[in-house]
Amino acid sequence: MTQQARPAQDRAHERPRRPGTGQPAPGPHVLAPPRPPGGTRRWPKSFADRLTAPLPGLRGLARFAREGALRPRAEGRADIRRLPFAPGPLPAVDARTVAVTWAGHASWIVRVGGLTVLTDPVWSRRILGTPARVTPVGVAWSALPRVDAVVISHNHYDHLDWPTLRRLPRDTPVFVPAGLGRWFTRRRFARVTELDWWEGTELAGVRLDFVPAHHWSKRGLLDTCRSLWGGWVLTDARGQRVYFAGDTGYGHWFERIGARYPGIDLALLPIGAYEPRWWLRDVHCDPEEAVRAAADLGARRMAPMHWGTFLLSAEPVLEPLTRVRAAWEEAGLARDDLWDLPVGASRVLAREADGDPRPAGGRRHLRDTP
Repeated sequence: MTQQARPAQDRAHERPRRPGTGQPAPGPHVLAPPRPPGGTRRWPKSFADRLTAPLPGLRGLARFAREGALRPRAEGRADIRRLPFAPGPLPAVDARTVAVTWAGHASWIVRVGGLTVLTDPVWSRRILGTPARVTPVGVAWSALPRVDAVVISHNHYDHLDWPTLRRLPRDTPVFVPAGLGRWFTRRRFARVTELDWWEGTELAGVRLDFVPAHHWSKRGLLDTCRSLWGGWVLTDARGQRVYFAGDTGYGHWFERIGARYPGIDLALLPIGAYEPRWWLRDVHCDPEEAVRAAADLGARRMAPMHWGTFLLSAEPVLEPLTRVRAAWEEAGLARDDLWDLPVGASRVLAREADGDPRPAGGRRHLRDTP
């Protein structure tokens, strides 16, 4: 939400410190040992030093209020009826299968390692300060299998939705950013694990790692950056790997994540809520940046998200989809590797032959263009 990044802060976090030790976090390909789930931890009062760009000042807020570009204009809303919506049954899976279903916005049903994991679950029709969703939820709550875990990227209302979370049994394992655990324990969730950037834990053979994002956090008047923000890397026992970006702008963290977690099979990346660009560039990718982020990550496939559900910004409602398809083609990437799913649709990762080692993967490079 700013005009200018703070390069000094970026450099300060090129080698993030291992929490509680003052030592640099492990380098690429070296993962920290998994932390035991749960437990009470002490965190700093603020995570503002993790920002990669300053939050908006009074001049930016005044300009935004003056321009009033908060929602698409009438012509940009005309295509709401054309937003892709194709709900279907969840695919059958086993412990070796990885499958994803897009419920809308940043809410995915990820089936990995025999677990059902919800990402940033928002099943509500409305969220605070935003018009009602323009596409229905893609999967009825009653159609979900048992939820084995929930991962939360940050505390903004379109990612942390109490009316949805209250439907869950209070013994559901919940994995959250540093500083957000008390929000859940106050609501009687009993299995809450807080993680810092580059930390991981395990649940039933699936590793869950919390990784950086270019974003921020705020839920009330006085809690700016009091909890952390980030994405999640889910890796099963066979090395199959899904990256969920949460909410993020484009920046150096993608390349660092790809180096630390090579061979990402699928990257769930945001492509919407990006206009006006001067206001949102630092915290939300546009479609072209999301494609570049997939290349930086070395991801084999990309599934767009964070568009076509809530009207959070000024771009026309179908523009994110048309632009991401054009950017993918322009980059010279295989069309089948862009999983531009309708809300409610699913895809299943093709399995490697049993017993075959997983390929190491590596960074994908965009095709040179004039």
